[in-house]
Amino acid sequence: MIASARFSVLDRSRTREGHSGPEALRDTVRLAREVERLGYHRFWVSEHHGVPGVAGSAPTVLAAAVAGATRTIRVGTGGVMLPNHRPLVVAEQFGVLESLFPGRVDMGLGRSVGFTDGVRRALGRDKGDAEEFAAQLEELLGWFRGTSPTGVHARPAEGLTVPPFVLAMGEGAAIAARAGLPMVIGDLRDRDRMRRGIDRYRELFRPSEWASEPYVVVSGTVAVAGTPEEARRLLVPEAWSMAYSRTHGTFPPLPPAERVEALAMTAKERDLYESGLAGQLAGTEEEVAHGLEAVLKDTGAQEVLVTTSTHDREALLDSYRRLAVVAGLDGTAPRR
Repeated sequence: MIASARFSVLDRSRTREGHSGPEALRDTVRLAREVERLGYHRFWVSEHHGVPGVAGSAPTVLAAAVAGATRTIRVGTGGVMLPNHRPLVVAEQFGVLESLFPGRVDMGLGRSVGFTDGVRRALGRDKGDAEEFAAQLEELLGWFRGTSPTGVHARPAEGLTVPPFVLAMGEGAAIAARAGLPMVIGDLRDRDRMRRGIDRYRELFRPSEWASEPYVVVSGTVAVAGTPEEARRLLVPEAWSMAYSRTHGTFPPLPPAERVEALAMTAKERDLYESGLAGQLAGTEEEVAHGLEAVLKDTGAQEVLVTTSTHDREALLDSYRRLAVVAGLDGTAPRR
């Protein structure tokens, strides 16, 4: 199963204690160069607004920087949150990207609306705007095909083909299926929920000009190291950051693993922290290979999108190197 799957990377430009937001963005571009060299299929960036621990707030701008720094890897967004934007503007942005980097650009789209009430107010949006996602998606794709009833034409998007993907959480699976689009679904820890979403997607899928059959990308954390303990330590900064956000209402930069391990946590913090460590795909090459085989057999997914974040960037890169070996990527084979 592993040999037939594609492997890709989503980097969320997480800020780290002792490092700035601009440095996080430069780290993302550097990582893209490395994973291209290793033979990964895609490199995607994300959209977050007003989140202290994330520097990636303008994914199409960052995607342009990544594409400009690489040569062959596909580059895209995981994703642009469509309810935050006008579909015409999104079409124009991806039209520019595709024009500059033809044949390399992906358009990953999500339906989330802001992280907090304050962010939503600043964006001029509210939670209910997510319910318009299907209509916005249809409008967006129409700009590429010149079918807008307004009589306006999206330049330079019209006539270009930028592969769209739907980030599916909950209702997103049905929207992706009815639109006939590839679907990205996570996370790997909740396998039952993931499988239900995939089953629903395949059941409802309608072939389209964008995809003739269902295409499933499963996303989540994958950490590979020389020992199980070292792999687990890669998970520690993100697990603590998530636990802290759940107990303090703010999402902090990633701390070093050794600082987290020395913390005196409350019972609630400890419970959330341990929950964040549980169920992830982490271990040695052999252990991760076994886990990936199980995931791919269980889901029938065609692609794995790895979303690992940690404080130690060298350890993160080593994890991607080891995963490339597990996946059979040698950095020289033709990309599938």
